Amino acid sequence: MIALSVAAVLAVSLIYTSLSGATPSLRPSQLHGHSGDVSLTGRVVGPVTGDAHAGGLHFRLRDVKGSTTVPILYSGTVPDLFRAGRDINVNGRLRNGVFVASPGSMVTKCPSKYSPAKNT
Repeated sequence: MIALSVAAVLAVSLIYTSLSGATPSLRPSQLHGHSGDVSLTGRVVGPVTGDAHAGGLHFRLRDVKGSTTVPILYSGTVPDLFRAGRDINVNGRLRNGVFVASPGSMVTKCPSKYSPAKNT
């Protein structure tokens, strides 16, 4: 009985911690009006300019299914699969109309994982 009570308290604590510290996950069209840290997902639209280690990469991120874009400034490690047309996720915050991504927060999404299987 005591073990069950302890397990219940731990489960509630874990859920509370997970929800209270969550970073909102948004698309570029949902970004307007958010002032804190967010996780932003979209499709890279070119051109991609700059250097990720000297001044940062500059590009635009568009809603995957839509036309709204936001300028991105990113510094840090660039995933091998990063390029225009690729879906990515970055964490950061909007500053003066530019989404400033946290260093090293970029993750590319593999399109083959999200495409329907081809019938052979």
